This record gives sequence, C-alpha cells and structure tokens, in this order.
Amino acid sequence: MNILVTGGAGYIGSHTCVELLQNGYEVIVVDNLCNSKEESLRRVEEITGKSVEFYKIDLLEQGRLEEILNKHAVDSVIHFAGLKSMGESVKIPLQYFHNNVTGTLILLESMKKRNIKNIVFSSSAGVYGEVKKVPISEKAPLSVINPYSRTKLMIEDILRDLYNAEPEWNIAILRYFNPVGAHPSGRIGEDPCDIPNNLTPYVAQVAVGRRPFVRIWGNDYPTPDGTGVRDYIHVMDLAEGHIKALEKLTKNPGIVTYNLGTGRGYSVMEVIAAFEHACQHKIPYKIMDRRPGDAAISFADPAKANRELNWYARRTLDDMCSDAWRWQSQNPTGY
Repeated sequence: MNILVTGGAGYIGSHTCVELLQNGYEVIVVDNLCNSKEESLRRVEEITGKSVEFYKIDLLEQGRLEEILNKHAVDSVIHFAGLKSMGESVKIPLQYFHNNVTGTLILLESMKKRNIKNIVFSSSAGVYGEVKKVPISEKAPLSVINPYSRTKLMIEDILRDLYNAEPEWNIAILRYFNPVGAHPSGRIGEDPCDIPNNLTPYVAQVAVGRRPFVRIWGNDYPTPDGTGVRDYIHVMDLAEGHIKALEKLTKNPGIVTYNLGTGRGYSVMEVIAAFEHACQHKIPYKIMDRRPGDAAISFADPAKANRELNWYARRTLDDMCSDAWRWQSQNPTGY
C-alpha cells in the first residue's frame, strides 16, 4: 500500500515513517520543512534500509499536490502537516487558520478528485480545552482555549461533516496527549526550530547544556508534589498507533476517534527526576508563576483504542527519558 504522509519530516511524522516502512508500506512524504529538516528522512532511510519519496511542497500549493497524487497510486493519507505552537497561535491566529484549515481543505479536495477516501488525522488532546474530569474519554465535552487547538477542532468538525455527506470515507481521528522520547537508535528525535514549547525537549536541552535551567510553571497545584501532571506518551507508541489506525481503515469503519495516551499522569518533577536518571547528572530548574489556563492534572482514558485497535502504550517514563537523552546527547544541536 502507498501511504501519503503530510508533514512526514517532522517529529511524529518521521517516527511514523519508520513504523510504516518496517510494516511493509510504501511512503510518500510531502513537507514544507517549516518545522522540520529533510535530514530526518535520510535517517529514516538509514534506520529502515528502505527509501522514502520526498517532495518539498506546501499543502496550499494545490497544483503541485495534485501532480504528486497523479504520479503515485495513494491508498491512504496520514495528515500531520500543520503549525503547532499554542503560544504562537495566539499571536498570529490568521496564519494558523489559513495554514492548518485551508491546507486540510485543499488536501481533502485533492484526495476526493482521485477517489482517495482513507485518512488518519493528527488531532490533539487540546480539543478538550480546560480539563474538568480525568481520565479524559473521547466522550468528554469539546472546547478550546487557543487558536491552534481551535484549528484541530475545526478540522475534526470538517471531517465529521464530510463523512455525514459522503459515508464512503473512512476517517480515523487520533487525539494525542504529550508525545516524548525518540527512536531507540538515537538517530531521529524531536528537534524544535526555536525555543521548545514542550517540557521534555526543554529538559533535554538543559541536560545537554544548551539552556541554563528548566522553568516550572507553578508548584502549588493540588498534586502530590505541587507540579502539573500530564499524560506523556512515547513517540514510538504513538507511531504504532498510526499503523493500527491504518489497519482499522481497511475494515471500512466510517469515522472513528481515539485517544492515544498512556492512561496515567506524571508530574513535572517526576519527569525531571527520570531525566536526571537517564543523563546521570542534576538538571537545574526554577519555579515560576502558574501560566493561565494550565490544568493541574490531565491524562487520557485510552480504553477505546485498547479495545478497538488492540493498541497499548507499552513504554515507560524511563524509556521515554532514556531515548530522548540518547537522541539529544548524540545530536546536541539537533539535525
């Protein structure tokens, strides 16, 4: 089967390409490289011993996208491409709506012209907004608190409306919690283009000496150690979830939605302690004021994905931190 992977040179995309290739799929990647590096795909080929067809294009370039779809007999699409910083999205919302939503509309229109009706969409736990109850199931109310998350919810709504109008589509919506870690080879991993927005790449950059200390946003939450608790999931477990979702699409399920998380939370201090164990030295940190909108505790109920996809997050926090450290220590300045 030929799989088109949009945003396939990025963090989650590149790890998913490894899993696709190792499971016998042919992979075509389109990526504009605004959040990623082409080197990641060269390393995917190195890890797997297989080749990736890569095209440097933006999804907004509809003509070029359609040329690629004409050239390759694509069976399914995994759609990762999109701007992804919550904080940045508040400053430049129009750019986020245009890139993420319009880009997706162009992708869907181009797929429809070629009768490609299978898509796995990279959504986010951000569509649940401010968390009222944990664990979070797929039935939890949907609301958003920033433009980035709104683009994810808007795209979900577009996909639901598309399926209602044209039920021959098969659509899997995957809501990620907090992806961390790296491929165990240390050859590919998370390489933020700017200051990391997420905890573990920031901790990794402090551990390798690129940044002076970790900023902890509040230590007075109603949690065991006062710091925020989140559901961290190893990126390779997440990648395997996409393979399971593709397999689900072959059974014509219509439209399905799954949380991809571990089902348990770890505090910021637990993550730092696990990273200290991985790198064998202390990681300096400073306590800052809480950030508005941050929940005390957030973690997934992954029971539906366990049951319907036979997918389980198998890797531990120690695995996540040791693999992230292997990547960062071998690639201190990224790709």
